[in-house]
Amino acid sequence: MSAPPVVSTAASGTYQRLFDARGELVALRRELHAMPELGFEEHRTAARIVQALKACGVDEIHQGMGRTGVVALIHGQATPGTPRRLIGLRADMDALPLREQNDFAWRSSTPGLMHACGHDGHCAMLVGTARYLAQTRRFAGTAVLVFQPGEEGYGGAREMIADGLFERFPVESIYAMHNWPHLPPGKIGLNRGAMMAAADRVQISIQGRGGHGAHPHLSVDPVLIAGHVITAVQSLVSRNIAPIDQAVVSLCSMQAGEPSAFSVIPELAQLTGTVRSFKPEVQQLLEERMTRLVESVALGFGASAKVDYQRLYPATINSAAEADFAVRVSQWLVGAENVDDKLPPSMGSEDFAFMLQARPGAYLRLGQGGPCGLHQPRYDFNDEVLPLGSALFAALVEQGLPLAPH
Repeated sequence: MSAPPVVSTAASGTYQRLFDARGELVALRRELHAMPELGFEEHRTAARIVQALKACGVDEIHQGMGRTGVVALIHGQATPGTPRRLIGLRADMDALPLREQNDFAWRSSTPGLMHACGHDGHCAMLVGTARYLAQTRRFAGTAVLVFQPGEEGYGGAREMIADGLFERFPVESIYAMHNWPHLPPGKIGLNRGAMMAAADRVQISIQGRGGHGAHPHLSVDPVLIAGHVITAVQSLVSRNIAPIDQAVVSLCSMQAGEPSAFSVIPELAQLTGTVRSFKPEVQQLLEERMTRLVESVALGFGASAKVDYQRLYPATINSAAEADFAVRVSQWLVGAENVDDKLPPSMGSEDFAFMLQARPGAYLRLGQGGPCGLHQPRYDFNDEVLPLGSALFAALVEQGLPLAPH
């Protein structure tokens, strides 16, 4: 990727300074890629990040927040007579339980684990930002750099908040970004509302009466009932949710009986799946209607059913003012033509949502292109966008905490 277009000398200087340090950022990113760790097990990752932050010259490092999280503080120039303002930047640290199929030198050294979502790149970008801000300090206030554990289904953001993140570091706003293979390198995308959906987990247990496959009339077949349930729940979105709202119900797993017991009707069938939505009222409606529907279908066949509905992550909703600010900063950095400020939301989920429930902020997409999508065994972060991501984080701080004019 060539240097992205910029619209000001200041933006060019910020980017160039980070571009000149790209070798260090690439080396760190690849080192992190080679040592993936799951949520709340990121001990080596956190230690390496702390080492890098110390080399950057940050002012404070706080370890062990939300179990394995790291928070670094960089103080800008103080403004006499005014309280110090704080802005937060967040990167996630954990990897996925996936066996890597790449064969490059920095591939995972831990079988069955890999950085298939680019969190290694997110951490390297934020370290690059720390390096730049600690050297330049062209901002008033304090930059709070949050390296968060356990994003991939562990609720690490929630753990850090419960551990006093925003009480100890009362940021007025917080920003995060995620690489996005569906956008070309040099492009930035976001919107002024929902960026990611709420993620709920549902498990359905259907209790029937087992029997012999040759005498089905003497049993209550939970497999048959499960088939009707699978079909019936597809009506939840199409016939209960307004067409202008978005939701997804996917039952993705079914367990019933023993594969070798071809003539045995089991007594229990279990379905597991996910429900995605953007609005709390839609989420509530889906939970209520699904529970009633599943129980009624089972009852109609003479069986019983239990629905275990778990709300995992809320929707990731950008606050309007902070999204507007992030759009302006992005356009300043790469030009308006390279910023999609009406990026369609994704039905995926992101636990940065918990931070956006606690503080205003925005979640951005950083284009990285490439032939491979997220959460795939041949995925790798595009190192060419590391300086750009660092520059974007840095610009959010410098323009969010501007120095007073002399």
